[in-house]
Amino acid sequence: MDAVFRLVSLTANKVLQVSGFVDQRDGVRNKKMEEKALEVYDVIRSIRDPEKPNTLEELEVVTEKCVEVQELGEDEYLIIIKFSPTVPHCSLATLIGLCLQVKLQRCLPFKHKLEIYISEGTHSTEEDINKQINDKERVAAAMENPNLREIVEQCVTEPDD
Repeated sequence: MDAVFRLVSLTANKVLQVSGFVDQRDGVRNKKMEEKALEVYDVIRSIRDPEKPNTLEELEVVTEKCVEVQELGEDEYLIIIKFSPTVPHCSLATLIGLCLQVKLQRCLPFKHKLEIYISEGTHSTEEDINKQINDKERVAAAMENPNLREIVEQCVTEPDD
């Protein structure tokens, strides 16, 4: 079904370009943003859940659709991630957000600004957690805690590292 949707979308975009309604550069820009989003997703998909032996991808905490990339300037991007904890009262949602922050800061090869949110309606305290995981001082303080840092390292380290 995704293949059909992509084909229809691509065809519609080409028709709009040919008719002059859409600038061809917009299509190139959108393709570039989709590629950046996939690059980001490839980085976060292998993060392991702090409690379970599964990755965030396997638990569907993160999906390709949860990553959005916008161009801020030349070679600078805004990355927005909206993840979904496995249960609405997940006590480790803040830790998962921290793992996302740490892994992306370490692994992305391009300049970026990062915003991480819990998907709306998927957690009972999403507003509080969203504030915590996007506060640079809180993130830095959390990573100074040796116990917390060890847990984050276990979650973000690739199995063959």
